[in-house]
Amino acid sequence: MSGAGKLLIFGGLALAAFGMLYGLYYAVFIEHQTLDTIGGSLAGAFVHAAERRIPEAHHAIDAYATTKYNYVRQVDVHSHWIGLGMLMIVFGVVFDRLAFSEPTRLGIAMALLVGSVVFPMGVILQTINHGGFFPSALAVTGSALVTIALAAVTVGFARANS
Repeated sequence: MSGAGKLLIFGGLALAAFGMLYGLYYAVFIEHQTLDTIGGSLAGAFVHAAERRIPEAHHAIDAYATTKYNYVRQVDVHSHWIGLGMLMIVFGVVFDRLAFSEPTRLGIAMALLVGSVVFPMGVILQTINHGGFFPSALAVTGSALVTIALAAVTVGFARANS
């Protein structure tokens, strides 16, 4: 097995394990309070609207939207880390079949690993700095690296089959 394949397998294992540990941490220590906040904000918005207290209803809906935004990103982050890690493990097993030289395969594997770490990291940073340039740029850069690496893998397998 080549160095690129080993990098993908061990990197994928580490990434999947990290994603699972992060998901466990989030589920045990944060998720239930977040879901309570989501439900409470939404219920409060309906109560305030029924009482014709529109500014309070808007405030409750804004609290709901912010909490839901963060919740969705937290869940996406750990699932993306796990999913990308699993994909890297599978690719690592068959990566020697790509019709590229070893240095090229290593570059593709490195781009896939870095992108798979950076993309979800940018998404999680968006919960800290909502609308910030740096977290969004990090997420876009990471997703672009993953997309380009996956396109290169596709080309490598297509060239190997022709």
